[in-house]
Amino acid sequence: MADLQQLADAVISGQAPKVEELTTEALDQGVSPTDVLNKGLIAGMQVVGVKFKNNEFYVPEVLIAARAMKAGMKILRPKLAESGIEPAGRFVIGTVTGDLHDIGKNLVSMMIEGAGYEVIDLGVDVAPNTFIEAVKDHQPVAIGMSALLTTTMVNMKKTIEAFENDGMRDQVKILVGGAPLTDDYAREIGADGYAPDAASAVELLEQFNS
Repeated sequence: MADLQQLADAVISGQAPKVEELTTEALDQGVSPTDVLNKGLIAGMQVVGVKFKNNEFYVPEVLIAARAMKAGMKILRPKLAESGIEPAGRFVIGTVTGDLHDIGKNLVSMMIEGAGYEVIDLGVDVAPNTFIEAVKDHQPVAIGMSALLTTTMVNMKKTIEAFENDGMRDQVKILVGGAPLTDDYAREIGADGYAPDAASAVELLEQFNS
């Protein structure tokens, strides 16, 4: 029988070709797509998240592991769709208006996708009304806003105000993150949560989705 621990290990060590091979092998041997996802790909990314939080892994290792996971997901996604498996939920993310930084946002996207969610990435320099339209279109569990500059942090507050003005603030949880942010600032602007790193963002989302 396929060894899903071997698949998880290949994700952790970022071996994309090996992940593809083991994912295909497991499916060929009749392992359910859900088990391949949960006990292989997600199990691997969870370890990556813990290592990242404990400073045993840094950004390059996380990006390489996430790329390996994506290689497996490419094979798995059609199988999950066929068997009617829904993602754990949807998550919309973007870097706020005026800010073009995306490394932190991309890390969070990859870790959240690695936890079994469907991620809708709006990119950088995202206007408040783009976030609002995405919530209307996708009905996510939460949205994530990122900013790397102190000058663009204020646009998080403006986006939250836009949700309030649109009468949609109660319809979605809003997470914020980025280098200049603090928990106090997140509370001050009315966000539902603040994540200092990508692994914490996954934990917050899981709380909102429980």
